[in-house]
Amino acid sequence: MTDSHSYSLRHGSSPLLVSMPHIGTHIPPDLRAQYVPRALALEDTDWHLERLYGFVPQLGASLLCAHISRYVIDQNRPPDDAPMYPGASNTELCPTRFFTGEPLYQDGCAPDAPERARRRSLYWEPYHQALQAELARITAIHGYALLWDAHSIRSQIPWLFEGVLPDLNIGTANGQSADASIAQAVQAVCASAPQTSHVLNGRFKGGYITRHYGAPDRHVHAVQLEMCQSLYMHETAPFAYAPERAQQIQPQLQAMLVAALQACKDLYAPH
Repeated sequence: MTDSHSYSLRHGSSPLLVSMPHIGTHIPPDLRAQYVPRALALEDTDWHLERLYGFVPQLGASLLCAHISRYVIDQNRPPDDAPMYPGASNTELCPTRFFTGEPLYQDGCAPDAPERARRRSLYWEPYHQALQAELARITAIHGYALLWDAHSIRSQIPWLFEGVLPDLNIGTANGQSADASIAQAVQAVCASAPQTSHVLNGRFKGGYITRHYGAPDRHVHAVQLEMCQSLYMHETAPFAYAPERAQQIQPQLQAMLVAALQACKDLYAPH
């Protein structure tokens, strides 16, 4: 187990690494007064994912979890702050707006370029150094790696997308970040569970982590799952976990990871 101010990393024994870049809830004390009071409730956090994915150790997977709130810096945005979805509403490397579009910061307090660079060095780079090193370790042992980037979001956010999201949004950067057989295996699990809706490479195709680290030609495959929070928690404050809902989706979620991992293994199995 590696623990730092930016992240925690549990090293596993399988080829699977699960990344949770948006579960952090820490805003450093010296920054808190710069935010509007509403921001301190952290409404856009990927709440309770570590609990929902409690089965990950049983899969032998490594688990990387961010400590810092996405309101400070977004671990799933590129360091040059290029928009992930050109033409749509985007949040930045150091977000300045809630998912609803209103300002996160008090007037005149949004981070300037030097402050953004400081945060990138202090919080973003350590997370990505750990992610890169763990993928290298896994690949050195197994010859390949599967990165599962775990996310959750409210099912309706008009500023970001129209209407209601499908329950499960699978992203492989339009097929660039993972072999097609892996996406097909995950979709097959979803198809066998018609009580939940799903889409491949819809509104959420994968953020920076999926797009940057997914490199099938180098035997690293990356899948993002953006799931609706309504599947396992209450989407309004205080954003409580809903165990009865979670227990219904967890078997499917685990089956999706198992299927993806098996598809990845099959790619490299001796013929």
